[in-house]
Amino acid sequence: MRNKIVSALLCAVMALGCLTACDAESAKKIAELAKNTDVSGLESVEKEIVSSVTGAGEVPTKDRSGNDIKVPAEVKSIVSLAPSTTRVLIDLGLALKIVAVDTNSLQYKDYLPSGVKSFDMMNPDNEAIAALKPDIVFTSGMSSVGGSSPFKPLVDSGICVADIPSSASLSAIEDDIKFIGNCTGKGIEAVALATAMNASFKLISKASSTISADKQKTVLFMMSIPTAEVPTIYSFGKNTYLDEMLTAIGAKNACGSQESWVAISVEDAIAMNPDVILTNVDYVEDPVKDIKALKGWENVKAIKNNEVYKVDPNLSMQPNNHVTDAALEWLKVVYPDIFTELSKSLEQSLKEAVEKIKSIAGSETTKEAA
Repeated sequence: MRNKIVSALLCAVMALGCLTACDAESAKKIAELAKNTDVSGLESVEKEIVSSVTGAGEVPTKDRSGNDIKVPAEVKSIVSLAPSTTRVLIDLGLALKIVAVDTNSLQYKDYLPSGVKSFDMMNPDNEAIAALKPDIVFTSGMSSVGGSSPFKPLVDSGICVADIPSSASLSAIEDDIKFIGNCTGKGIEAVALATAMNASFKLISKASSTISADKQKTVLFMMSIPTAEVPTIYSFGKNTYLDEMLTAIGAKNACGSQESWVAISVEDAIAMNPDVILTNVDYVEDPVKDIKALKGWENVKAIKNNEVYKVDPNLSMQPNNHVTDAALEWLKVVYPDIFTELSKSLEQSLKEAVEKIKSIAGSETTKEAA
């Protein structure tokens, strides 16, 4: 379903890229079309595309951490030292320009050039990275844990190092995507990805808004499984994009009264008595089985009702446009009926949107040629 949303909106914005003008008026025309195809929930797409396309392609002078940067006029080679960024670059059609990645990004090796170099994001080999002569190096806030950046030698050597700290909100993730696009000459395509992400969450939120208060489920998201040695559960509270995602699907975060990333005791987790437990643990063979077997949890509603689910850690823990995939994955297990209804209602309207957008793009291209 999410791919259908992306296809429609990507087609819309890419159609603009095929036109020589690519001005705000053309953006408005395409966006108005999308709005009139009765795709419920896309009321703000017109405003989003018009404002974003107008500024797309403006080369940033500061990175997402606020550091001054000088992006080369043409970016031909890229080093990506965060899997979330690597995936955005792949989605923007830039995979072949990637000359090196962090070791975690090797999970996407099938999309990357053969023999691509890899580095430890926490302990990078600056000399080896510099030897690749990249036009730009994208780094992550993860690499600067402790307060100091390990990439100063690269900056001092004149290489453009653009830092993207871990974003705490969905809107900040959209800004990250646009930033990556504007740095690499893919501003229009990045607008398409960000707009599709925004529209996806509007659609999900609209569908889940039908849930009555007495039917709303409380979800505990377990990023770790407690043991005798480490009797702690890691999760998240408010002011995180993951909390926003739970809200979007109509669920209540069991840790929603707490701030940011949290560590809770087993006793507190049991007292929360969640309706559903989601886990992204991937360091044990069967995390669902292990959670269900926890002693003392027998009366927790999620355990009693067999509502414990493993979800894809890469979709949710990498802050990029694929968090929409994660939200849909969560919706499918937490509220399966709503997920099914949303899928059905979108299929026909998005199909019509794609056809109409193709028609307008074709007529505009013909007019331009004439």
